[in-house]
Amino acid sequence: MYHDQAVRPPYARLQDWVQSMPAELRQMKQAEAEALFRRIGITFAVYGEGGDPDRLIPFDMFPRVFSGAEWSRLERGIKQRARALNAFLVDVYGRGEIVRAGRIPGRLVYQNEAYEKAVVGIVPPKGVYSHIVGIDLVRTGPDDFFVLEDNCRTPSGVSYMLENREIMMRMFPDIFRENRIEPVEQYPAALRRTLASVAPQKCDREPTVVILTPGHFNSAYYEHSFLADLMGVELVEGQDLFVEGEFVFMRTTEGPKRVDVIYRRIDDAFIDPLCFRPDSMLGIPGLMDVYRSGGVAICSAPGAGVADDKAVYTYVPEMIRFYLGEEPLLQNVPTWQCGKADDLKYVLEHLAELVVKEVHGSGGYGMLVGPKSTKDQVENFRARILADPGNYIAQPTLALSTTPTFVEEGVAPRHVDLRPYCLVGERIELVPGGLTRVALTEGSLVVNSSQGGGVKDTWVLAE
Repeated sequence: MYHDQAVRPPYARLQDWVQSMPAELRQMKQAEAEALFRRIGITFAVYGEGGDPDRLIPFDMFPRVFSGAEWSRLERGIKQRARALNAFLVDVYGRGEIVRAGRIPGRLVYQNEAYEKAVVGIVPPKGVYSHIVGIDLVRTGPDDFFVLEDNCRTPSGVSYMLENREIMMRMFPDIFRENRIEPVEQYPAALRRTLASVAPQKCDREPTVVILTPGHFNSAYYEHSFLADLMGVELVEGQDLFVEGEFVFMRTTEGPKRVDVIYRRIDDAFIDPLCFRPDSMLGIPGLMDVYRSGGVAICSAPGAGVADDKAVYTYVPEMIRFYLGEEPLLQNVPTWQCGKADDLKYVLEHLAELVVKEVHGSGGYGMLVGPKSTKDQVENFRARILADPGNYIAQPTLALSTTPTFVEEGVAPRHVDLRPYCLVGERIELVPGGLTRVALTEGSLVVNSSQGGGVKDTWVLAE
């Protein structure tokens, strides 16, 4: 729904539903939803903020709705982007054709802290580096979507996509009977299929897949155990695995069991103390040797992070043209790179109206939202940019679209973004839906859960 329009067609069917729900019933349902979330244990940890580290992410019962036609356009654009990002990763750890052709500066790639020299020359099984690509999208008009960022390492939040749906179906079964809403519950099966499809060369049987977690102190631990349960695979920590000869084994009560595919939810730096950080207690010594020799697949592959860097992001449209010979179906947000003199000059002159982000920052930290900042904040940020221009990019504040959201006084528009999860293995799959994050504070553009954002169910209507 847009500020200047009446109800958009996909939402029309929900008007009666909202009107027939008096405030008391809505509050009761909202409390029921929160109780379900608490009972299931969906919390996320916010560290360093004091108070309860395990907070409940606010859940908004008003779903976000896409028509089938809108979704199929998005789906084509997302798959195109995931293909190009993977082609880029194989290339920059190989011959580096895109750098030689002068389409992206070499320093952005090879001097990037996420570029792992240890994997140069390795082509992972099926040529896939990033197996789960989470692409953050915003809508700015009836037909306009922009990509905010690409998450090629381990995008989190998929448990919310599944749980939001589960809770909505439990609380409002009638709406699901009356509307043909595409299902999302096949995601765990699709993820397992994707992971199994990239088993390494030396795997000559049904592959054994595990999820490697840093442990229960990690903020996304709930999601790791939730996905392991739904996929029917073991959830392991570093000490549960060991390397012997050319394979990785898992300790079980019946003795060692060979592992073929590791879906890892720990950072590159920690996966193998013999290759990366020697002080890592989370990893498996010798894992990278087995990986290099084709004895195990690691998903996503070490080194995939160089593709989701915010400065590299500005070149994704170029990657699509270079590797696929196609025009990008989804547009990037126009971006100024403060490392370029002309861009820097423009940004410093227009700081008060731009959004400025750290190139390696995440979670909505290390950013300046010009129009929402005080003069002092703007000036402090100016000094930070001048101290290290290459570490910052700037973007216009987009006129983000809003969706109806339940608030204290009824239904009101709030800003949202969307993260669909694109699975890349032998083939590319996308479940029709994703994680919609909503900025619950009126007028706010920050949807990150660590900064008070909430989540809602995302519906794609079957055509």
